[in-house]
Amino acid sequence: MSHPLARLAAAAGLSLAFALPAGAEELPQRKPGLWESRSIGADGETVAKQCVGEGTDKAAVGVMTGKACAKNEVTKTAEGFKVETECQLGEIKASGSGVISGDFVSTVRTETTTTLTGAPGQSGPLTRKTVIEAKRLGDCEAGQKPGDIILPDGKVIPMPAAPGAK
Repeated sequence: MSHPLARLAAAAGLSLAFALPAGAEELPQRKPGLWESRSIGADGETVAKQCVGEGTDKAAVGVMTGKACAKNEVTKTAEGFKVETECQLGEIKASGSGVISGDFVSTVRTETTTTLTGAPGQSGPLTRKTVIEAKRLGDCEAGQKPGDIILPDGKVIPMPAAPGAK
């Protein structure tokens, strides 16, 4: 994704993927191991891998949303889970909804719609629809730490807040 607001919309969409609820429902966490995610949206496709450990998904939401989200609801449905969020990131308001399905052991599919308002240089709301298909590839590779995101070019982005990361 090339546009900075598109990247922000994708990040907001990813926060939907493993959001922690304020209410009674809680989204299952992915099985630990190396996961590959394909994110498909208006700006094309992005592929990345992540070493997932126990608690990595919960930690990612904390890093991405902190106390910025006033609404973070998860509802169990017959097909999976419905998620709704409202977050304030500085001057930018991000609201979104999504549907999450899969077994969280080998696959997870997320379809999100995120709307950003108040973004600098934007004349109106920016809405992005994203589909994220994630599959577990196996165990994390040697040297990878929980939370590490591995980009297609091999660059690693660590997530220091992930349990087990240093």
